[in-house]
Amino acid sequence: MTEPTEAPFVRYEVVDGFATLTFDSPHNRNALSSKLVRELVAGLTAANDDPAVRGIVLAHTGDTFCAGADLKEATTADPATAADERTRVMIDVLRGIVGSPKPVLARIDGNVRAGGMGIIAACDLVVAGPGSSFALTEVRIGMAPFMISLTLLPRLSPRAASRYYLTGEKFDATIAQEIGLITVAAADAAAEVKRLCGELRKGSPQGLAESKKLVNAALLAEFDAEAETLAKRSAGFFGTPEVIEGMTAFFQKRPPSWAQ
Repeated sequence: MTEPTEAPFVRYEVVDGFATLTFDSPHNRNALSSKLVRELVAGLTAANDDPAVRGIVLAHTGDTFCAGADLKEATTADPATAADERTRVMIDVLRGIVGSPKPVLARIDGNVRAGGMGIIAACDLVVAGPGSSFALTEVRIGMAPFMISLTLLPRLSPRAASRYYLTGEKFDATIAQEIGLITVAAADAAAEVKRLCGELRKGSPQGLAESKKLVNAALLAEFDAEAETLAKRSAGFFGTPEVIEGMTAFFQKRPPSWAQ
């Protein structure tokens, strides 16, 4: 008897020259579990290696694009070792998007939190629908947006970065467009992404690749210069008393001690 195939957390489909990678892990709000990240990296590689693919679209099922790190998974192993592994994998994901020779678009109509913010900041074009909301919530569990700063800080205005890094407050697609996090706040995200794909299809593969290199040159240079330092800083905070309290409070659905 054939064993059932485990359902993927990232669905891969190529239509009209664009590979769509759909986050489909509703049980944890598309959090960055090891399985989802592994499948995302594999999908990006497959799309990059396929000459028939002109561009890549990141999409999602459900009301959340990505909830950030899978905190439950983070508590099942040695904190320091698990944190180091997560930061290394996050570097691969973010650099893989920025460094892809093909344009990467994000189609969002849901919640984006923490690590998901770094992913959309790495994309070349981001379209968000009216159901979208955004927040950098790391500060509320004793952390900071270490790794995702590699892509976020080059996109955000300095004042916006200060505000949303420090407050952790939620904002909508209109504000996300104003501060540079997304490209377009659209009434119909799917329709706008389809339109943009049509525009991208008019560009040659070589022209798109070289244009993307020009746009992302400074971002990639800073990324490669700072990634190792930020990885060490990030890994060093997991297992500290404040992070333990922050994560415990999160799971217990209560305010952490400093917020009471």
